[in-house]
Amino acid sequence: MSENPLFSPPVTFLGVPSGPPQASTRAAILGVPFDCGIHPFRIGSREGPAFVRAQSPLIRRHHPSLADFDILGALGIVDCGDVAGITPGKLREAHPKIEAAAGAILDAGAVPIGIGGDGSVSLPLMRAAAKRYPGLVALHVDSHTDAYPYNPDDPYDASNQFTHAAEEALVDASSTWHVGIRGFTGVPGVLKNADRLGFRVLTTEDLIRRGTAQAMAEFREVVADRPLYLCWDMDVFDPSVAPGVATPAWGGLTAREGIQLMRSLSGLNFVAADFNTVSPNHDVQNMAASLCAHMIMEFMVLLAGRFGMLK
Repeated sequence: MSENPLFSPPVTFLGVPSGPPQASTRAAILGVPFDCGIHPFRIGSREGPAFVRAQSPLIRRHHPSLADFDILGALGIVDCGDVAGITPGKLREAHPKIEAAAGAILDAGAVPIGIGGDGSVSLPLMRAAAKRYPGLVALHVDSHTDAYPYNPDDPYDASNQFTHAAEEALVDASSTWHVGIRGFTGVPGVLKNADRLGFRVLTTEDLIRRGTAQAMAEFREVVADRPLYLCWDMDVFDPSVAPGVATPAWGGLTAREGIQLMRSLSGLNFVAADFNTVSPNHDVQNMAASLCAHMIMEFMVLLAGRFGMLK
C-alpha cells in the first residue's frame, strides 16, 4: 500500500521500514501503548509511542563526531508497530501480549527497543529478555526506583516492576543499578526495600558528586560483558527539559547530562531496552517526546558500537 501514490505509509520511528524483523535486522522498535491508568490526574503515557514516532523526524541519521553514517540503515532497523490487542488499565491481560511481542523480536536475533507506555511495561519486556539471556543485568535510569513494596491483593502497577523482577529472578539484583533516583515519595521505606532486594541505588546527588564518567566506569566493571537490559524512564530528566512525563520530579538531569550518561555506556552488551513514561497530554511543545526520540538515537549509536560498526 505504501507504493500506491494514493496512500502514505504508516508513521514509523524516523521513517524506518515497518514490519517484522528481517535477516539483516539488528534491532527493532516496538511500541507499547499501555499505562495502568491509576494516577489520580496524570494519565496519558499510553499515547507515548505515537508521539515519539511523530517527533522522530526532527532527528537525523548521521552524527559527524560519533557515527558519520546512516546508523539506522546499517543496523537494519525496522519498526514492528505497536503490541496488538492491549487495553490500558488491563495489566494482567496486557503483560503476556507484550512479552510475546518482545520475544518474537528476540527470537529473530534482534534487540527490542520498547517505547512506552508507563514503567509497568518494563516487567514483561524483562521477562522476555530473561528467558533468552540467563544472568541478565539491568540498568534502570529513573527518578524513582520502581522497586516499591506492593499489596499482595493488587501486586502490579508502575511503581513495583523491579520488585517483581528481583523476586522472579529476571535480573541479577546484586549487579543491577538504579541511577538518578531523587525526590519525594508517597510511601516510606522505598530505598530500604530496594536494598532488601539487593539493588544498588545511585541518587542524582550521588551521580553529580561522583561524576557520570566515574560512576558508570564502576558499573561497567560490575556488568562486564554480561547481557544488559536498559530501562530509561524519561522522568530522570528535569521537567524543564522533559515536562511531559508520567511522574515529574524537580532537580533532574539536563538534556546534556542525560546524553553524557547514555554515551558513558558504550561497549556494553545490550540485549534489550525500553524508553518510557512520555505523556503527550502533559508535554509542552512535544519536548519530552522529542528528547525521547533523541535518546533512542543515542542508544542506536551504542548498538552500532556493540556490533563493531564504529571505528
